[in-house]
Amino acid sequence: MRRLSLDHLTVVDATPLALIDLARATGCAGVCLFMAAMDVLPLMPRFDCLADRPLRAAIRQALAGQALADQAITLDLVYPFTLTGRTDPAALVPALDCAADLGARAVNVLIYDRDSARRAENFGRFCDLALGFGLNVAVEFYPPSQIASLGAGLDLVNAVGRPGRVGLNVDLLHLMRSGGTLDQVAAAPPGTILFGQIADGGREAPADPAHEASSHRLRPGEGVCDIAGFVRALPASCPISIEIPRDDLVPLLPAPDRARHAVESVRAAL
Repeated sequence: MRRLSLDHLTVVDATPLALIDLARATGCAGVCLFMAAMDVLPLMPRFDCLADRPLRAAIRQALAGQALADQAITLDLVYPFTLTGRTDPAALVPALDCAADLGARAVNVLIYDRDSARRAENFGRFCDLALGFGLNVAVEFYPPSQIASLGAGLDLVNAVGRPGRVGLNVDLLHLMRSGGTLDQVAAAPPGTILFGQIADGGREAPADPAHEASSHRLRPGEGVCDIAGFVRALPASCPISIEIPRDDLVPLLPAPDRARHAVESVRAAL
């Protein structure tokens, strides 16, 4: 059975500690965690791992497990890291330090800088900083961003030349919405795909793709994505997360049920 990680957006109303508990309860081996609440995610509880060191300690303890029988949970990926035209990579050092302190394996990066030369330079600087903290860097290509496709992402990470450490987070929904194919994923050079994210989606893109991505994805079997084919196209060692936010279900179903339904739907598709 393929190793799975539970993404924070799937249970956006969970605290970091509750997310870890839900991952363990659903048999997931890892989590993808927001280190601080974001205003664009109004259903997320208010917390800030950067400022709250006791919370960091509690997260590390929860990941390790409270009892001998508890499965250890890995912190596979952390958010949010965003590079815009105004971002000084050095300003992200406190967040990188927090990620390393929590024991994260990789940081997820979205890039919105329109200036191609500055974008490449600042991304290289950011990678140097992250690698100095022992963190891998996963660029999430996303159609509304300036790294909008698999090809653009590969160009960016190949220029850094750190395969296995600096690569892409391939989100199946973003791949489909950007016109990418599973064959392109399978053909990516070794070490360039570091992470994969699973969700389903309808054949036609909605009027608001950002809302779909952050708040209204479909479970496997509800849309048209080839979930099993996507997983086969990923590198065998690539971690995979379940990122299926459904804000409309938050008032209707408790978080444990939403997490269970999401995980069960992915396992059934595989």
